[in-house]
Parts: sequence; C-alpha cells; structure tokens
Amino acid sequence: MKTNNSVTLKKVLRYIGKYKFLIPVSLLFALLTVALTLYLPMLIGDAIDLIAGEGEVDFGGIAKILIVSVIIIGITAVSQWLMSTINNRIAYSVAKDVRADAFGRIERLPLSYLDTKSQGELVSRIINDTEQFSEGLLLGFTQLFTGVITILGTLLLLIAVNWKIAIVVIVLTPMSLFVAKFIGSRTYNMFKLQSITKGEQTALIDEVIENQKLIKAFSHEDEAIEKFDEVNERLEKCALRAIFFSSLTNPTTRFLNNIVYAAVALFGAIIAISTRDSATAFTVGQLTCLLAYVNQYTKPFNEISGIIAEFQNSLACAGRVFDLIEAETETQDSSEVLGEAAGNVQLDGVSFSYVPEKPLIENLNLDVKAGQRIAIVGPTGCGKTTLINLLMRFYDVKEGKISVDGKDIQSITRHSLRKNYGMVLQDTWLSDGTVRDNIRMGKPDATDEEVVAAAKAAHAHSFIKRLKNGYDTEIGEGGGNLSQGQKQLLSIARVMLILPPMLILDEATSSIDTRTEMKIQEAFAKMMMGRTSFIVAHRLSTIKEADVILVMKDGNIIEQGKHDELLRRGGFYSELYNSQFAH
Repeated sequence: MKTNNSVTLKKVLRYIGKYKFLIPVSLLFALLTVALTLYLPMLIGDAIDLIAGEGEVDFGGIAKILIVSVIIIGITAVSQWLMSTINNRIAYSVAKDVRADAFGRIERLPLSYLDTKSQGELVSRIINDTEQFSEGLLLGFTQLFTGVITILGTLLLLIAVNWKIAIVVIVLTPMSLFVAKFIGSRTYNMFKLQSITKGEQTALIDEVIENQKLIKAFSHEDEAIEKFDEVNERLEKCALRAIFFSSLTNPTTRFLNNIVYAAVALFGAIIAISTRDSATAFTVGQLTCLLAYVNQYTKPFNEISGIIAEFQNSLACAGRVFDLIEAETETQDSSEVLGEAAGNVQLDGVSFSYVPEKPLIENLNLDVKAGQRIAIVGPTGCGKTTLINLLMRFYDVKEGKISVDGKDIQSITRHSLRKNYGMVLQDTWLSDGTVRDNIRMGKPDATDEEVVAAAKAAHAHSFIKRLKNGYDTEIGEGGGNLSQGQKQLLSIARVMLILPPMLILDEATSSIDTRTEMKIQEAFAKMMMGRTSFIVAHRLSTIKEADVILVMKDGNIIEQGKHDELLRRGGFYSELYNSQFAH
C-alpha cells in the first residue's frame, strides 16, 4: 500500500509539473500570508504591554498599533485570496488534464478491454474519482503550503521569544503527527474500497436506467431495487468505516494540541511570575504573544492531519484513474496507409478466440473478389459478428492473416482500413446533435443537398420532414426520441452518404417494417453495386441475391455457394432456410 501511494504520488507530481511556474507564485503569497499572520500577535502583545495599569494606558500607542493591525489584516486577506485563486487554477487544471487523458485513453483502448468493463464503472472513474482527486489536491495546496510555512515560522519565533517554552512545544507536538500518520496509513484501503464500490453502484444505476423498458416488461423492479439496496448498503458500510477512522484524526490531534497549549500557558505563567522583578522579565504581553504562536503552531498540525486523511482518499481515487490511463492500448499501428481499396479480401488460416481456453474461429480461409456480395449466416454464437470484428480490426487475429488487396491489414493503419468500410449494425448509435450532424458523421463537409439525397436513398427523408425542425431537429443522446426503426434508417443514410468501397451490413434492417425493408433492400442493391459487401442476416429471404453465402457453425465455414445451389444440396443451410418458412 505504501508503495502504491508513493507511485501514485509521483504520477500526480508529473501532472503538477506542467504548472510548476505557478507553484513559486503560490508559495510567495503563502509566505506573505504567514509572515503577516505571525506578525499580528507581536503587535497584540505590544498593545497589551501598553496597558500597564489603572491610569497608565498609552492610548496613542495602542491606536497606532490598531491602525497597523487593520492594514496587515487587509493585506493578508488579499494575499490569501490570490494564493487560493492560484491553487484553484493548479488543482482544476490538473484535474482537467487527468480527465482528458483518461477519456483520450478510452479512444485508444482495444475493445477487449472495454468489453470487460461496465460503462458506469468507467464513467465513475473519469468523473467521480477525478473530482474527488482534484478536491484532495486543492485541499493539499491550500492548507499544506501555509501549514508547513506556519509551523516553521512560528517555531523560529517561539525560540526567539522564549527558547525554554519552545522546547516544551517541540517535545510535545510530534505526538499529534504520530497519531495522524498512524490513523491515516490505515484509511487508504478503506477509501479505495469505497471508490470501487461507488463505481459498482454507478454501473448498476447506468444499467438499470438504460434497460428500464426490459425491467418493467419482465416485472423485475423489485429485483433491481434489491440489487441496488445490497450495493448501497455495502457503500454505506465502506463510507462509514472510511469516514469513522479518518475523522478520528482531527479530534485526537486537537486533544493533544490542547495539552500542549495548556502546558505552555502553565509554564509561561510560572516564568512570568518568577521573572517579573528582573531586568529580563517575561511580560504578560509576551506570554499572550507566545500563546497565540502556540495556537498557530498547533493549528496546522490539525489541518495537516485532516489533509492526510483526505489525501488517502484522493490517492485511492487517483490510482483508479491512472489504472485506466495506463491500461494497455491497441497494438502499435503500422505507418502504411491504405488508399481507396479495390475490395479484394482474403482470410488465410485465421484463428481467433476471446478466451484462450475456448476456441471460436479455427483455420478459417476465405477469398472474396472485389465487388462480391458475401452473406454470412449461421446459428447464434457461430462467429458471424466475430468475423466482422476481425475484418474491421476491432480485434486482431491470433493466428493467420487477413488481407485487403494483398496487404496484411495489420501492416496498415486502422484508420485507413476502417475508412474503406461503411458499416450499419443492428445496434444503432447516434450522437447528441441534429439529424443533419448525425448523417454527416462520416463526411463532415457534405453539402445539404448530399445529406438529403442520402436520406432519400435510405427512405429516411419522409420521416425526417415530419420532425419538428426537420434536418435541424435535436435528437438527444442515443437518439432517444426516435423509434428504433428511425434510428436504423439514419444509420443507413450515414453510409449512403459516404459510399465506401466495402460495406458491412450486420442485421441492418432488423428494426424496420417489412414494407420499408423491401425499399431499403432495393437501395442496398444499388449501393452494393460494384462494392465488396459482407451481409450478416438472420432473415435468409434477404440474402437470396448474394454472390456467395457462407454458412458458419462453431467458428468454421461448413458450406458456401449461391442460394439455389445450397438449397439443392439439402445441407445445414437448407435446414435453416426451411425452418424459417415451416408452418
């Protein structure tokens, strides 16, 4: 745990290093704030000594001291405000950089990582953990700088005023530091568990909200509440334990510091009484000044002890964010760029599995000529979507190779490969923005006329015109205010706009009514003309015109040929096809 703390702290300091020019300025204002704060008790002590007795009060001297005190208090307030402003800038800038790096990392992570993590848990790391981390960082900057400087400054002044009393303070104060360290070192794991559980709860809430229709359809409301209550109770226990132990720090150190204050007051009073008639008398004003310094000396220890507890929480959160930032990215891209592909695709001895001990695709061979329409059919879990993932390099093959126009796709950049594919999936994705923006996603510089033409080709134009603001209608996150069929039509229009040399249609018409599907199939037929196309379909009636139908089972191609040819063979494809039309 200690090692993890130090490693995480080094990473935090690297981020702070970007704003190192602000740190000396913050330290300068911290020095000024502390110096003026420490000078004030001297003035107060002098003012007290000017009140010698009845009829012996130096009102003129006291008035001067009061004027100087007011000026000092004003300068201190401005200095403290400037220091806080700079510290805010450092803390929130670092949080911005960490958050940006975490989000940027997600864009470079392989799907194999994202597929094994819940969305809510990742969101919690980027938002909640980074926020908690920045708050702890801000607390550290604001109180740690001034705290350390105050301790050093008051210690020097205590020695200057009365070295004997200073020794009493130096001997007794470390007790509070020992207690703070003892408690703080045991709260890190508790805060880490709290952070993990909070991420689990965020993931659960995200899942429940996203699947609310399904939960209601299966009357699983009570089960969802029970599951949430279980996680919520665990979070409560984690939070209470972490807060309980961390909250022990402050009152414990305050108790010890009050003992120090009482000891100094007693010891100082004895010295004042015993030396009142001597030439080196220890005055009441000096004792008052000394007690103020003791109070200021012990106060930072209380604050630092609180910072230690909070910093444990911050480091635990920062550790989770850094785990994401340092997660292994996709394998390094080659520098070779694939231009506009002709569309020849070859698979040579391709093997792949998501889990090493569970083989999925083994020794798969395929030779697709440019312009061919390849339909991929088979039972659920046979590897159809996995094959698409491999073609797009969402996952890399374990053995063998996939080539486009004779070039191994692992030897070219992912961006240039994917630019040659147009993809329409069963699970549609729309961003927060207008209809027009979503259609333009693959071609941001497309004209309005091109957007409308693509929408018409996808048979989306008519429903778009019925929307409140037509193509300028804001559709919300995930296209929440559109039907599933409408979202799919927009996804098709998006591909119609760019018309790349190769197409992947994975259940592209699954959410569209039969009448519209017939029109879309006609549009697809025109779109696929001269383009290499991979079509994943469960409704076999939609792939009769494919040039080659690949029948997959258990990760292997067991049959391939045209529709009529496969039916005549009476094999597995024939069984699949007839089962869809059996009465």
